[in-house]
Amino acid sequence: MKKVLISAIAILLTTIGLQAQNANGFGFKAGLNYNGNGNYYESAISNAEHPDKNIGYHFGIFGKIGKNVFFRPELVFTNTKSDYINNSFTMQKLDAPLLVGVNFLKLFNAFVGPSFQYIIASDFENRVLISDVKNDFTVGLNFGVGVSFNRIGIDLRYERGFSNNEATFISNNGIGISRLDTRQEQLILGVSLIL
Repeated sequence: MKKVLISAIAILLTTIGLQAQNANGFGFKAGLNYNGNGNYYESAISNAEHPDKNIGYHFGIFGKIGKNVFFRPELVFTNTKSDYINNSFTMQKLDAPLLVGVNFLKLFNAFVGPSFQYIIASDFENRVLISDVKNDFTVGLNFGVGVSFNRIGIDLRYERGFSNNEATFISNNGIGISRLDTRQEQLILGVSLIL
């Protein structure tokens, strides 16, 4: 029975692989982000007990041009949340990755490219903003891998900024100034559909 199941799965994957097309066109995408401010790896370790603390989401549109080598511009609304000891920092932004990728083994792809970010709004709970975010517009880098089943795609990517982008906050009682890097590092899981 086990051999039959393994054979059936192998045949199914081979059939999907043969039918998978590197579809071009325009589509929609959405997904989840895990973000961190400051040192991403320290942030991930400290939030291991409560993994939902830094979960955000994104949705948007994209285009894909090319077969073996492709160009994929995107325009995405992103909402991020970072929890701190007694506070929560939320940010809404527009991201515009310009990705170049390569398809391999019929189903898989890898990609890399710059990501332009424009901050729409930010809020640090229980704090008062005393200076605007240093730059509303920043540039970062996206890279990742994906799998495509005809017009449906799933990708996992890592994003980081090229430079820090600080915002300065003061507590509501007027004591204590804090600085926060708004150009977060993110691990992004997305699902896309080409129309």
